[in-house]
Amino acid sequence: MSELPSRSYLFVPGNRPERFDKACGAGADAVIVDLEDAVPPAEKVAARDAIARWLSAAKPVLVRINNADTEWFRDDVEMCRLPGISGVALPKAERVEDLEFLAGRLEAAVALLPLIESAQGFWNAYKIAQGRNVRRLIFGSIDFQLDLGIKGDDTELLHFRSQLVLVSRVAGIESPVDGVTVALENVEQLRADTARARRMGFGAKLCIHPKQVSHVNEGFYPTPDEIAWAKRVIDSAMRAHGAATAVDGNMVDRPVILKAEEILREAARGNQPLASAR
Repeated sequence: MSELPSRSYLFVPGNRPERFDKACGAGADAVIVDLEDAVPPAEKVAARDAIARWLSAAKPVLVRINNADTEWFRDDVEMCRLPGISGVALPKAERVEDLEFLAGRLEAAVALLPLIESAQGFWNAYKIAQGRNVRRLIFGSIDFQLDLGIKGDDTELLHFRSQLVLVSRVAGIESPVDGVTVALENVEQLRADTARARRMGFGAKLCIHPKQVSHVNEGFYPTPDEIAWAKRVIDSAMRAHGAATAVDGNMVDRPVILKAEEILREAARGNQPLASAR
C-alpha cells in the first residue's frame, strides 16, 4: 500500500448501486459513496441498505453519512462498522463531540474526514482537525459560500482555503481536500481549480463525475519540469557530499533537497490509483 495520501475522491450516489463498481474502476484514489446530498430523504434508508449489501473488504470505500443533526445519523454510523469502509466523511462538521462519537463507535483504522462547510465549522476547524482518528479536512466550498453569503469561488475563498491548509499542518494531519468543480464540461476550469488547490497546499480534490478524475490526478502529479528539477537537485547534492552547491543558479540547502525528494516520491507512484481508498 502506498504511504502517499489520496489525490482524488470520487463521489457516487448512495441510491445508485449499479454505479458503485463503475466508480471503483474510474481511477480515483478513493471513492466516497454518498448518503447525504445525493440521496433524497425518502430514499435514505433504502440507499443505506443497498450500500450495506454491496460492501466488501476487497474494495474499501469511504461513505459520506448524513450529518449529526439528522434522523439518519446514528443508523448511518452503525452501518459504517461493517467491513469494507475505510473512512467516513462527516458533512457540516461543527462540533468536536460529533467526531468523538464517531471515533468511539468505529474502529481506529476507519479514518474520519470532516467536511468544513459552515462558518461554525471553520471557526472550530483546528479543534476538529485534532479530533481522534481525523485524517484530513475536506472543504465543502459550495455550502460554505452559501452559509457566508459569498459570491465566488476564487479570490473570495483564498483566506479560508489558506487557513484550512495551515490548520491541517499545525494539527499534524494530511493536507486538506478541496471542494468540487461543478462545471462538468469545462475541462480548463477543472484544471485551473486543481492547479490552484495544489499551489495553495491542498493535497486532493473532490470529483463529482468519473471524467474529472484523470484531470485531478494529473493536476496533483509533478510536472515534467518539476521532476527534471528535482533530479538535478538530488544529483547535485550527491556530488557535493554535504558541501554547498547550486542548481540553476540557486543555492541548494536541506529544505530544497527535501522538496526535491518529495517531488520524486510523488513521481515514483505514477499517475495511477492507490491500492486502497484512503
